[in-house]
Amino acid sequence: MGLFDAFKKKEALPQAVDVSDEAIVALADGELIDVTTVSDPVFAEKMMGDSIAFQYSGDKVILCSPANGTLSVMFPTGHAFGITMKNGVELLVHIGIDTVSSNGDGFRVLGKKQGDAVKAGEPIVEADLRKLSKKYEMPVMLIVTNANEQTIQFRTPCHVERGETVIL
Repeated sequence: MGLFDAFKKKEALPQAVDVSDEAIVALADGELIDVTTVSDPVFAEKMMGDSIAFQYSGDKVILCSPANGTLSVMFPTGHAFGITMKNGVELLVHIGIDTVSSNGDGFRVLGKKQGDAVKAGEPIVEADLRKLSKKYEMPVMLIVTNANEQTIQFRTPCHVERGETVIL
């Protein structure tokens, strides 16, 4: 640590948003896109479950929990994580296509571990888009892997802000 590092401003992380336990929200500010347009057929054909995708711009993006619940899956590479909502709905966030092969290079897990309680809008992973997009396509997929008999209908493509609902 250099002499002046202690005086550098720490980047403020986004705060959780106050939403109901049934809400599913945008992970960050960006574009909600039709998942059928992504190049990986596993996502585009919704083989893992109904889903949407997001496109983000800038050098880095902090991806936040899409719902209140438990961080039920946290890949050590940071390329994906899962949330189990209190109503039993299970969500998977997958950052980029084939990014598992980056072995975590370009991802930074933000102090969360599997089993932690999380709130919608709470930071989970930072992705270095500038670095990752040199080698990978970087849509971010939000997949309902288990709807637990709930009816979940996603919004149509549009611009979204972090914490804004993505379901109808």
